Amino acid sequence: MDTTLAHDLEKGAAIIRDGGVVAFPTETYYGLAVNPFDSMALSRLFKVKKRDFDKPILTLIQDESQISLLASRVPQGYRPLMHAFWPGPLTLIFDGISTLNPLLMGNTRTVGMRISSNPVAEALLTAVGKPITATSANVSGRPAAASSREVEEQLGEDIDLIIDGGETPGGRESTIVTICGDQLRLVREGVIPFHDIVRRHNQG
Repeated sequence: MDTTLAHDLEKGAAIIRDGGVVAFPTETYYGLAVNPFDSMALSRLFKVKKRDFDKPILTLIQDESQISLLASRVPQGYRPLMHAFWPGPLTLIFDGISTLNPLLMGNTRTVGMRISSNPVAEALLTAVGKPITATSANVSGRPAAASSREVEEQLGEDIDLIIDGGETPGGRESTIVTICGDQLRLVREGVIPFHDIVRRHNQG
């Protein structure tokens, strides 16, 4: 990791801890990171994205030990999926803990999370030491940004820092899945085909 990137990661972590907004690369597109436990930071995130308040914000965790910081339980049916597809572009929807900010959950009482396979995202999470948001770095309704230049064009001075980790794959976002009982339900088709997820789930 070069010196500039290492410096930006430390700076970005400090900004997030202080309530700021940081753009960073993931395994799909660039995302926007704020502290998901900071009400003012979440409010600012919605304002930056011009996002409706009833839409939940997805999160990234460093490892499975951080799930309990956001979710009240892990459905048994998620275990094989976490083993097979994490780190990677699979977002799982969990029941949120009672103390989570309703803004994060879009008043759904649920929270989406995944573990990123992008090394810059991994390093940022390590530097922050707790979960971060990972909603796409764009103005709502506009194309997701696959590069730091595209983030700059859309968000510019509205955010505090762009961590340039190079071009991201783009193309499709993470696949989002929820579970009801033992039945998987597709929320958004993304990089990982839903039939692959169902097959892995059925294998147990």
